Amino acid sequence: VRIENKTYGVCRVNGTLIPKERLRLVAHATMSIDAKNAQR
Repeated sequence: VRIENKTYGVCRVNGTLIPKERLRLVAHATMSIDAKNAQR
């Protein structure tokens, strides 16, 4: 669905691109590392 909506790889918190390295490790990631850490 996110691929169809063209939102795959885009952080849902701040709208920045999620690095490819993170997507390789966690393909279902919806947040960047910075956004995830800020959430804690």
